[in-house]
Amino acid sequence: MPTDFDKGAYPEPPRQTPAVDKQTALPNPALILSKLFYYSVDLPVTTFRDAVDSIRAKNKSVYYHQKFRRVPDLTECQQGDYLCYYEAEMQWRRDYKVDQEIVKVVQERMRACHQREGASYQQNCAKEIEQFNEATKNFQSRYGDLGAYGSGRKCLMKQKERMMAAQASSA
Repeated sequence: MPTDFDKGAYPEPPRQTPAVDKQTALPNPALILSKLFYYSVDLPVTTFRDAVDSIRAKNKSVYYHQKFRRVPDLTECQQGDYLCYYEAEMQWRRDYKVDQEIVKVVQERMRACHQREGASYQQNCAKEIEQFNEATKNFQSRYGDLGAYGSGRKCLMKQKERMMAAQASSA
């Protein structure tokens, strides 16, 4: 097998790092300290963190799946408990946003069915239309007529008036 190059024509380039010129037989204290730190501190901490990260990766929750605990309604708050009032108001606002999104999702499903079915949508999309009518009726009965500045307190008063009207009509 012929060789394509001549080693004498292309000598090995000089090394960039000079060879260590040891002057003493004693070990380097910096090297000993760095190894001591690595094995006593860095390695155990890194191993522990990797174990914790692997456990967390399995149980990772995403922000859009955040679950809030239910707080008491305004009816369950003690008189003068302003923190309870605030928490109930924030709970009402979350419920309002969730109910808005429910209506939007049901409406999107109904529109998609209407688009898909064309002229015969009333016959083939009866379930979606019924769901949409029920969702909008529920949303309107709970949040309708509250205006732009609706709050948990106004909604509670509206519910109370509705219950009183239903009780008066049944009596």
